[in-house]
Amino acid sequence: MLKKLDPKKLKVNPFTLMEDEWFLLAAGEKGDYNTMTCAWGSLGILWNKPIAVVFVRPTRHTYKFTNKYDRFTLSFFGKKCRPALKICGTKSGRDGDKVKEAGLTPVFTPKGNVYFQEARMVLECKKIYFDDLDPKKFLDPQTEKNYPQKDYHRFYIGEIRNIYLPDHKPKK
Repeated sequence: MLKKLDPKKLKVNPFTLMEDEWFLLAAGEKGDYNTMTCAWGSLGILWNKPIAVVFVRPTRHTYKFTNKYDRFTLSFFGKKCRPALKICGTKSGRDGDKVKEAGLTPVFTPKGNVYFQEARMVLECKKIYFDDLDPKKFLDPQTEKNYPQKDYHRFYIGEIRNIYLPDHKPKK
């Protein structure tokens, strides 16, 4: 069971939420989804809508799913799930069931989007824009050091349609 939250009532620090705690980006539907660990992202307002911005390298298996589907979720766990997020960030869904290996339980929103039962908060987003980072537009030359393989991220802006606080006790 999920409890909805109005975006204006969200009380989080996006800097610690994303960079320090990490999160899982998931796209797809039951039987056809993938997830990956992220630490880069943004929350805010754009075009008078609450939004989340996520970045996916074209080399990641999740890239195919974020392109194919018009929605994605962001699942936030807190630092307690760091080992599971390390697995989802270092293993590819091309090679096996990393979700099972990480001990996570996939469940689905009423719209059919995957999230993880162990999450303490889930953002369900509808894509409203995407673009590819262009290294010719980097204003700080140090930025290039993040791309030794020249695999520049695609970014997706998603309108936050729902914020869910799972109505359960997370697994220990």
